[in-house]
Amino acid sequence: MAVVSNWFFWAFLSAVFAALTAIFAKVGIQGVDSDLATLIRTAIILPVLVGFVFFAGKWNNPFDLSSKTWWFLILSGLATGASWVCYFRALKIGDASKVAPVDKFSLVLVALFAFLFLDERPSVREWTGIFMVGFGILIIAFKR
Repeated sequence: MAVVSNWFFWAFLSAVFAALTAIFAKVGIQGVDSDLATLIRTAIILPVLVGFVFFAGKWNNPFDLSSKTWWFLILSGLATGASWVCYFRALKIGDASKVAPVDKFSLVLVALFAFLFLDERPSVREWTGIFMVGFGILIIAFKR
């Protein structure tokens, strides 16, 4: 049961599925408009999540949520949609092995935004790792 509550376990699985997403999407968008591909992917995700929430017994009345929660979930959904549209367009014209790492520049941005807006304070060791990821992304993005 300890594995289920371990954040690293779930974060690592997220990375595995994100990697598979890039590979599957790159193959799947051959001959398809990237926006249509994003729509199809989204249409698949919704019933999967509804089923997961329902069968896991996690369903609660969403109208009981605070307006702050609603607004930030709406903003998160809009940001997710924008990210997916941009990601699929990049995959359509670029190599998955280059697009996916640049997409992960979000790691650097999350750390920066969390520092600025959520008062999170990564350690020097964590900042070093974050900057190394950022530098690695620059190496991939700007080849000479």
